[in-house]
Order: sequence, then structure tokens, then C-alpha cells
Amino acid sequence: MDLQRVTHHFNNEFNAKCSECGNSHILKDSERGELICSQCGLVIESKLMDHGPEWRAFDFEQKEKRVRVGAPMTYTIHDKGLSTMIDWRNQDYAGKNLRGKNRAQIYRLRKWNRRMRVSDATERNLALAFSELDRMSSHLGIPKNVKEVAAFIYRKAVEKRLVRGRSIEEVASAALYAALRQCRTPRTLDEIAEIAKASKKEIGRSYRFIINKLNIQIPNVDPVDYISRISQDLELSTKVQLKAIEILKKATDFGLTSGRGPCGVAAAAVYIASVIMNEKKTQTKVAKVARVTEVTVRNRYKEICTELNLDVSL
Repeated sequence: MDLQRVTHHFNNEFNAKCSECGNSHILKDSERGELICSQCGLVIESKLMDHGPEWRAFDFEQKEKRVRVGAPMTYTIHDKGLSTMIDWRNQDYAGKNLRGKNRAQIYRLRKWNRRMRVSDATERNLALAFSELDRMSSHLGIPKNVKEVAAFIYRKAVEKRLVRGRSIEEVASAALYAALRQCRTPRTLDEIAEIAKASKKEIGRSYRFIINKLNIQIPNVDPVDYISRISQDLELSTKVQLKAIEILKKATDFGLTSGRGPCGVAAAAVYIASVIMNEKKTQTKVAKVARVTEVTVRNRYKEICTELNLDVSL
């Protein structure tokens, strides 16, 4: 078997350099466990530890059988997924059904295990908040990484005692909105308020309070982030998306996006691109998908066409 050498730029990760020639381009020989200079061939380090498993798996079924650890740690579970769980099926290790006495014993163990997992008020608070986060995330189709960030923000709010005087649903919704803004995932506060068990005013107030107290850096909303979702909801092609992004970049250079709602500007760019690429959608449909008014789309559309000298034949 040939040596499989994977190139790593250790100058960025470990600041490793060759002591002979000063070269920072280092090769890692996984089979021999060595770090080798790509220029002079000097062995910089040997007997490296391999943190991977000693077994190999060629499909998902083999991986499931050979793996000996549980699920990875996650912030979306109140105990971070590190506690023991007793299966709900009344079967033994061989798959046989348990008899009456053993079944009653397992039932009691399962009940006490469930109680011990949520032992104090803080864990009960986290359990309720994360179930609410799961519900909202599932409804909005939010990716897992955003859920992790939202759960981390909520944990920090609990540690700093920022939840006192506010409902769990209100703070959980605010944490989710903060995570969406931080991860640049396009969701508006109106969308959060529609499915949350708190009003838009309460969520916005808690959101501002949390980011100030936790010193969370929230990036400015870029209208480009909304292009993909609006185009997909309107079933437009990739060409329309690219054209809308091109229009938005030109509009940004002319200062047409500053001081204006990002959803409205993105909706107008998508509308213009759909007309140019012969996939026209009505302003009513575009406004409904973007959750803005038709007047907003029309005004942004006129501004962009006038300043960029776009000849859009309707």
C-alpha cells in the first residue's frame, strides 16, 4: 500500500517550521506517524498519536456495529447528552421480552432515571427551553449549527441570571433570533414571533437585553442573505439568484441599501432579476414571500432601476 501523505498547513494551526531550512510547508505521514519537511525531507517529529479509531467501516451499518461510544456532546440537551438513558422497550440484551417482575423493576428504574436527569430548577428550566427551541427550529427548518448556538446563548443567559423576570419562551425565542443573526441565517423577527409563545415586542426587548449583557457581536444584516430563500420559495432558477446578487452588489456600491430594510431591497432585486431572466413573478407574490408590502417592493424597484439605469420592460 502506498504512503498516504496529507498536506497540512501547520504554520496556521501549530506554527510548525523546519529547523533546517525554515520551510513552513509540512507533510504529515499518517502511517509512520511523522511530520516531514516538504523541501529538505527532515523528520520534524515522530511517533505522533493517532486519535482515530483502530477499526475501519465501509458502510453505515458496519459503523453502527463497531462504534463503542455514544452520541457527541450537544448544547441542545439540558444535560448535554452525557447522562445515561434507559430504553423504552422492555427487552433484555438478547432482544427477548422481559417477564412481569423484571418489567416492573425496569419501569421503576426508568422513572427514577428520568427524575434524576432533571434534578433541580435550573435543569428543568433548560429542559423546557430546549424543547421550545426544538419546536421552533423544526417549524422554521433551522439547521443544527444554529440550534447549537441558540442553546449556548440561552445557557449563558441562565448562568448570568438574565432569565429572571422573563418567561422561558420569551428568552428562548430571543436566543434563537440572536443565533440566527449571528450565523447570518435569514429569518425575520416577525417569523419568530408567529410561531413563538411570546409577542414580537417581548422577544425584541429580551433580544436587546441579552446581546447587551452577554456582549454578543451581531453582524449587520446583508440583503444578499435573503436572496436564496426568496428565490427558492418563488421556485426561481439559479441564474435568477446570481443576477439578483449582481444587482444587489451594484446597488450597495451606489449606497441604495443603507438605511433600508434588507428584505425589501432583496425582494426588489429578485423581482428585477426575474423580469430580466424571463422568469417574471408578480410583485404581489414576491412581497408575500419576502413578508414585506407591495409598496416597499415597488419603491425599492424604482430606486434601483433609476440609479443603475436598468431598462426593465414589464
